[in-house]
Amino acid sequence: MRDSTATYEVVDVLFIRPDVAAVKVHAQYLTLDGRPIGNPGTPLYVMAKEAGRRLLVACQNTEILDG
Repeated sequence: MRDSTATYEVVDVLFIRPDVAAVKVHAQYLTLDGRPIGNPGTPLYVMAKEAGRRLLVACQNTEILDG
C-alpha cells in the first residue's frame, strides 16, 4: 500500500451508545495518479470515544465483487 492511496465515503453512522458508533463507508484503493486498484470495499468501523477522542476499536471490510 506504500505507493497507493484510498478514498472513503461515509454512508451511515449508527450510535450504539453516546460513546460508541458503527460507521459504514464505501472505500476504493487508488494508484497515486488516481487509477482504481482492485475492487471497492464496504468497511464497517466501530468507533469509541475515549478521553475526548474517537478511536477505531474494531473494523471489518467486505470486498464488492463485480457481477
